[in-house]
Amino acid sequence: MAVEPDVLLCDESTASLDPISARGIEALLKGLRGRYTLVMVTHDIDQARRMADYVVFMWLGEVAEHGPAADFFANPREDLTRAYLAREVG
Repeated sequence: MAVEPDVLLCDESTASLDPISARGIEALLKGLRGRYTLVMVTHDIDQARRMADYVVFMWLGEVAEHGPAADFFANPREDLTRAYLAREVG
């Protein structure tokens, strides 16, 4: 399992990197999409927009909203989600 995983968990994998290095990691992860399921944890809304196919938005340990990324970002259903995406809370 360590040598041939089915899923890669990336928990804030670019949090401490400069933007150029972070984009390099994103490019690497995009190249792995067909071979692995990627689960990414990020607080970076822009990174989530670039990388996500599906979003689970958590607030205070609870799932606040989830859905396909295109729907999540274009038409959030919850007031909290809209406020977070507008960077009014966070």
